[in-house]
Amino acid sequence: MNCRVFFHDKCFDGACSASLFRRFHRECVGTAASFEFRGLVHRAGALFEDQWFDATGENAIVDFKFEASDKLTWWFDHHQSAFMSAEDEAAFRAGQQNEDGTAGPKAMRQFFDPSYVSCTGWIAHIASTKFGMNVEPLAELIHWANIVDGAKYESAKAAVEMAEPAMKLTMAIESAQDAEFGQRIIPLLTEMSLQQVLDQPFVQERIEPLLAKHREQIALIEDRSFLDRGVITFDIADQPTEGYNKFIPYYLHPEGTYNVGLSKSSFRTKISVGTNPWTTKPAEELANIAAICENFGGGGHPRVGAISFPVEKEDDARMAAAQIVMMLRDLDG
Repeated sequence: MNCRVFFHDKCFDGACSASLFRRFHRECVGTAASFEFRGLVHRAGALFEDQWFDATGENAIVDFKFEASDKLTWWFDHHQSAFMSAEDEAAFRAGQQNEDGTAGPKAMRQFFDPSYVSCTGWIAHIASTKFGMNVEPLAELIHWANIVDGAKYESAKAAVEMAEPAMKLTMAIESAQDAEFGQRIIPLLTEMSLQQVLDQPFVQERIEPLLAKHREQIALIEDRSFLDRGVITFDIADQPTEGYNKFIPYYLHPEGTYNVGLSKSSFRTKISVGTNPWTTKPAEELANIAAICENFGGGGHPRVGAISFPVEKEDDARMAAAQIVMMLRDLDG
């Protein structure tokens, strides 16, 4: 039997989640003879199509929104905005518990907790507590997934200058344009150290060109960004990019509380909204970024989120970004 694993593409936590799920399934479930990985991205319109599921095998979604389908076997997520609709959430809840209060048919296959910093950490918790998996050998992977996805770097300098192997791997994963890269790197993440993964020739050949591009993006955002009333804003939609280091704005403007950036890739126009991880403002005074993004059709976490528009809807995205900027400026006072 094959297990098709859908994961949050161009995301370090997404790749780590897919890798950990594969190892968990092999060690604790054992019903799949093979695994294949397919990346999912947030975009305008439908995020998933039912025909993508393997009709004869198992199907898993990790670190991505819930899909209400009988073909979905496994699901792990930790995003506040994990459900596209109230109906989807109701379908998930129905699978967790029967009307008589007993465990539902999906209670040991589909798991959700938005309090977890990373989906990798969430899968590790379920694998160890409910299935008895020893996750200690994966401590490095879990540690860095929590740091990267939770923006728990010691400083903006550490996040942007990327001395650690995990940071360079994050850059390579977020920038990959070919599905083959994910297929090759995902199994390795739970089979060797992050430094050993980074040292693989097929990874190394990407690093120096990406570092050069990273330096160019720092210069571009420095030129385009400005800070006003606690909100850093920039617009690089005229310079298409498949991704950039999201901590660059705080590296350049450490006194900013929020960041609203407009960019464009091959498949979407994107508004990125974030909170400075190193802000001195009390947590109770900070905006819920996921809730703000949901108002415009996006989502995310309480401190970081995004909204996707069709490529050709740049003007609509720019207007939405302007509204969000005004909301955050009013909140920041």
